[in-house]
Formats: sequence, structure tokens, C-alpha cells
Amino acid sequence: MFREVEINKVRDNVSMSVIRRLPRYYRFLGELKRQGLTRISSKGLAERMGLTASQIRQDLNCFGGFGQQGYGYNIELLEQQIAEILGVTNRFGCIIIGAGNLGRAISTHMNFEDRGFHLTAVFDKNESLAGRLVAGMPIRHISGLDEFCRREKPKVAMLCVPQEAAEALGKQLVALGIKGIWNFSHYDFGEMDGVAVENVHLGDSMMTLCYRVSELEK
Repeated sequence: MFREVEINKVRDNVSMSVIRRLPRYYRFLGELKRQGLTRISSKGLAERMGLTASQIRQDLNCFGGFGQQGYGYNIELLEQQIAEILGVTNRFGCIIIGAGNLGRAISTHMNFEDRGFHLTAVFDKNESLAGRLVAGMPIRHISGLDEFCRREKPKVAMLCVPQEAAEALGKQLVALGIKGIWNFSHYDFGEMDGVAVENVHLGDSMMTLCYRVSELEK
């Protein structure tokens, strides 16, 4: 088992490209565990994930020593270690703002608990939606956002709002102590001191797919 001091020592120099691969490792390891496997080599994991064994070893070495030569990786232990690195056991309180189709879908179908979060509230500016249940909780009117955040102190906000509402809402949330924004609006948040931002553009991904299909059709 690696030591906490070793993890902290290497984290400062870890690139975001490595961080973005960790959830995929975590997902594949969970699938292997459900299949009843107990260990796997870097080569075996690479073949399943479409990566190289060298890439996997380099990524994991950023966080300390994993696996044993001649044995490979203990699947359950490595899954636990990656969960610790990602912080999925933190169960950060989170809120969703925007109870339209996308907001309701995320509220209902996203497994927050397995990904490091705990959904505490859903907000919307539409008064007619207030009180309706989504994910087992009543939708709150946006007018109560400040009071709720000061009382419950959620760490993360997930924005499923129109582009024109996002910028002002982001500033409001940061002032209320929000430390992370998962942004599905069409507004791009830049870097903010002390706040982690993930801008999610489904349309960008779709157009990337369009390009790749177009290339195949040439």
C-alpha cells in the first residue's frame, strides 16, 4: 500500500491528461472485479482498454508504486487506490441548478454516490416546478439558493441552465463558497482561483464524431 506522503509528493506534477484517464481505469477495474478476476498485468489491462502497457505504468507511477513484477496488479486494491486518488469516498455535497430535461436526467440517472458526490438539492427559476419531485426530492425555487448554500454548504454545483444565465450564476455560486462547477451550459467558464471547473459540451463531442465519420466516408 502506498503512503499518503508519496501520493502528495507526486500530485503536483501530474498532468490533467493523466487525471482524465483515471476514471476510465477505475471503471474497467470495477468491471474486471465483477467478472470475478482478482489480478491483471499491465499488458492485459492495456489490451482491454486500447492503451499500451507502458502508458498504464507511466500513469500509475505518477501516484506511487502499484503492482508487483511477475504478479501484476491486485484488481480490488488498485481500484481502491484509484478511488482514493480521485476522492470518490469524499461524498461532496452537490446541487443541480436547472430542472429541465437535462437536469432531471442527471438528477435521476447519475450515480452520484459512486462518483464522489451526494446530491442535496435541485433548483430551478420556474415557479411552476417548485415542489415537484425529482430524484426523490422536491425542486426548490432559485430564490432560496443563497440561504440553502449558507446553511448546507454544498461543495459543487452542476449547471444545466441557458448560456445567458451561466456567468452571473457562476459568480453567485463562487461567492457562496462553491468549490466546483460541472457546467453544461454553452458558456465557457475560464480558470478561477480556488474553484475547479469542468465545462461539458455535448455538441463539441458530437461534431468531433461527425468529423471522424466524414473522414471515413472519403
